[in-house]
Amino acid sequence: MYAVIKTGGKQYRVVAGEKIKVEQIPADVGSKITFDQVLLVGEGESVKIGSPVVAGAAVTAEVLTHGRHDKVKIFKMRRRKHYQKHQGHRQNYTEIKIDEISA
Repeated sequence: MYAVIKTGGKQYRVVAGEKIKVEQIPADVGSKITFDQVLLVGEGESVKIGSPVVAGAAVTAEVLTHGRHDKVKIFKMRRRKHYQKHQGHRQNYTEIKIDEISA
């Protein structure tokens, strides 16, 4: 069984037992969280598509860690104008483990 959930402005295809990194969620490490914005639930050939969400469906997960992704380097330059700009960005994330998908 798999599901498509929406969190942090992004959509993720999840399966029970899977570990994924999502946008930072304000939850303590070891706590259980529930995603109620389930857009699709599928099992084998049967698929339930929500409009916009599947009624009564939920995905429970456990918070494993919080962290920061690798640095993304940004370099802007205008040729012949003596303009150069260096920037860097590290996005925060929360690593979760999907426990159960209930439809």
